[in-house]
Amino acid sequence: MKGTFFFVFILITTLGFSQNESTTYKKRVLEATEIDLLFSYYGQDGNNAAVTGGEGTEELTDATSSIVVQIPMNEDDVLTVDVGISAYTSASSSNVNPLDGNPNRQISPFSASSGASRKDQLVHFNPSYRHSSDDRNSIWTGNAYVSSEYDYFSIGFGGGYTRLFNQKNTELSISGQLYFDSWNPQYPIELREGFFDNRITGNGTYAPSSTVFDQENRNSYALSLGLSQILGKRMQASLFTDLVLQRGLLSTPFQRVYFEDANDFFIDDFQLADDVERLPESRFKLPIGARLNYFLGDAIVLRSYYRFYTDDWGITAHTASLEVPIKLNDTFTLYPAYRYYTQSEADYFYAKETALSTLDFYTSDYDLSKYHAHQYGMGIRYKDIFTRAKLFTFGLKSVDLRFNAYDRSDGLNAFIMTLGTTFVGN
Repeated sequence: MKGTFFFVFILITTLGFSQNESTTYKKRVLEATEIDLLFSYYGQDGNNAAVTGGEGTEELTDATSSIVVQIPMNEDDVLTVDVGISAYTSASSSNVNPLDGNPNRQISPFSASSGASRKDQLVHFNPSYRHSSDDRNSIWTGNAYVSSEYDYFSIGFGGGYTRLFNQKNTELSISGQLYFDSWNPQYPIELREGFFDNRITGNGTYAPSSTVFDQENRNSYALSLGLSQILGKRMQASLFTDLVLQRGLLSTPFQRVYFEDANDFFIDDFQLADDVERLPESRFKLPIGARLNYFLGDAIVLRSYYRFYTDDWGITAHTASLEVPIKLNDTFTLYPAYRYYTQSEADYFYAKETALSTLDFYTSDYDLSKYHAHQYGMGIRYKDIFTRAKLFTFGLKSVDLRFNAYDRSDGLNAFIMTLGTTFVGN
């Protein structure tokens, strides 16, 4: 990470002296370098962990921090560099190997192991470049993405084009993304070659027929289309859709499945897996959404959102949300928000011990089950148009603090707190 941040520092320093000069004044797309410092903290709990076959603790915490730097290269071009790290601790993922903390302790799907599999870090690096035409009616973008964690590595590329016309009242956009991911598969400890434990209890001999995956890569292809229209002085609407195709290893290798037609085996209270989830090696997703913003006045805006989602795994979902920014004065704005989500069950979802060993595909991941969820949020934004507070030579432009609580019908509860600050150069 030190090397990555050093690279960003050198990039900012070097590019600051390489902006093109012009004898004709033209308003810049971005007047000065901006730096966003972002932090979030997420926590959840529940009793349907996919790691332990749909039953067990889902306790997890995640802390994420990132820095986003926007650098005006000249009047028309902006380079953005996004670097971040996410560190999480997960009780459920610790049970990939519930024995790795202490082989002699009492183990249970509702408690966490203290071994190495309980935590991990994800690091990402995401540079992008944006070019605007002289009349500011055309925008071209390109970006790259790299992320890495213990058992997963991803690299991606993308680009897009946006066209504004009708005196900038209408906006059309198209973009595409390619992601190439590779797994370092981690299987439940009892399904690994050479596993033996003399504490196993059950009828017969524990001898699962699980096999490792031949495919260890995943490729994703996404095409996005958008249309935005100003409908009047107070109203703006937009429509958008994504076409997403995924191919490769779409199963998670460490998520257990327990069969209805197989004997049960245990170590203490921990049930040993019959297999891991098996899902098709192809998935097509189609979300279609719309936004409608209505300005009630100078102080209040209604921001509504709806999305319909379907895929070829049998899931149909609906999302609706409403955010109502309330401007208290020139400095502070409140952001109360509500979101509702509901989805149908995937064709391959089975609760614990309801799948049959003769099936081709099965999972007990409750993210693919039928459920509905409510999310409640509140945020506050501080904006200083005079950038009086300083960080070195950068002035504080804004501070955003938000909190959201999430409640899912299957018992999963979560919260997330986010803090974002924006600094602008002189």
